[in-house]
Amino acid sequence: MNQQVSITNSGEEALGKVDDPAFDMYVDLMARCLTDMIYGAQRNIVRRGNKVKFDAKKRAQGRDWPVVGHSMAGLKRLRNTAYLTDRVIREGIPGDLIETGVWRGGSSAMMRGVMKCRNVTDRKVYLADSFEGLPPPNDEEYPDDKGSKYHTRGRLAIGVQAVQNTFDAYDLMDDQVEFVVGWFKDTLPKLEVPSFALVRLDGDMYESTIQAIEALYPKLSKGGFLIVDDYGGIKACRTAIHDYRDAQGITDEIHKIDHTGVWWQKS
Repeated sequence: MNQQVSITNSGEEALGKVDDPAFDMYVDLMARCLTDMIYGAQRNIVRRGNKVKFDAKKRAQGRDWPVVGHSMAGLKRLRNTAYLTDRVIREGIPGDLIETGVWRGGSSAMMRGVMKCRNVTDRKVYLADSFEGLPPPNDEEYPDDKGSKYHTRGRLAIGVQAVQNTFDAYDLMDDQVEFVVGWFKDTLPKLEVPSFALVRLDGDMYESTIQAIEALYPKLSKGGFLIVDDYGGIKACRTAIHDYRDAQGITDEIHKIDHTGVWWQKS
């Protein structure tokens, strides 16, 4: 495996931002609502019986878990999702959009929100998740996940109804939103969608990441975008990405979003 890859700090200009103040304002407001930043210090956290003071910097960077908010991705990753969704629309890249690993559905809601804002009626957003949390590590088949404790974190087990409630809160729940329920190994290879314009991976583990990219990347349209939420923050996820890129000979430039998120455009 070769992880000596050049990663570009792309900046806002590389995200496809356009001169559209109203759109930028919508995206910014959505991001702040999804991360529950609009209430600030009123959302002090109680953890293990102790009050933890709200930290705006951590929340903006996606370094904590909102108690009430709909996304833990932070502002930059949510904006990245919005602007790449907008590029898909403006550049006419064919296919639907999908997120694998959705938690409360915030990033997927951002995709659907951009589509609604741009009056797109011929694409769907797919939300793929077990909606039961993450699987126990399969050390024998995926040794990079050895010691993983994600399956013990109950806060990651968010049911379908709770995610639907997220979409309802922003008036985005309609027939352009489709849930793919089950373990990735069972659902994604059987997903009858001919092409995707944007794929967002947020599976944390090696197993979840490799299963998702193996099933979906061949369906990603030329010029489409692949976003990886956990690339910088979780070694097992990063290893899975480079194992796949190396096996497929992918050399497309990786662009940095923040401390953990990256994306690239399929050549």
